[in-house]
Amino acid sequence: MATTTIDGADIRLPATILGVGLGGFVDGIVLHQVLQWHHLLSSTDTDNVGIRPYPVDTVSGLQMNTLWDGLFHVVTWVAVLTGLALLHARVTRSRGRLWRSRALWGWALVGWGLFNLVEGVVDHHLLGIHHVHGGPHQTAWDVGFLLLGAALVGVGWAVQRRATVVDVCAADRR
Repeated sequence: MATTTIDGADIRLPATILGVGLGGFVDGIVLHQVLQWHHLLSSTDTDNVGIRPYPVDTVSGLQMNTLWDGLFHVVTWVAVLTGLALLHARVTRSRGRLWRSRALWGWALVGWGLFNLVEGVVDHHLLGIHHVHGGPHQTAWDVGFLLLGAALVGVGWAVQRRATVVDVCAADRR
């Protein structure tokens, strides 16, 4: 039985992209849909780039926010599919072992954290098109979102550092 291994670095990019997509899904599903704390354009009345206001308490405003939330979900879905496709191409045997790998889940956490950091800095702070939870404490919520992102990157980095190489043995013994 031939045995090869894949260094954790070989799955770093696909796992990180997968984590970005999954992190985006958590944001979109939990914060946009379930809790309804914000939508993609819910703070355009106070944004930093001059986008026309789309208040979520009007039908037309909610329609535009729902459209942009949907486009956001398309982007996160494409990130998940891209990450999975890249993983599939790089790990050709014993894929079951990959899903139990600390390298995969560590890098996925790094990707989720990077999503939070980039999305938080760009959308919450630079553009100001929405905030995690609008209102008198919105800056604290936005900073908390960034701190969560940094924590996810840190935990993910620590998890993947303790990972062994991914065994891609021709005969997968589960």
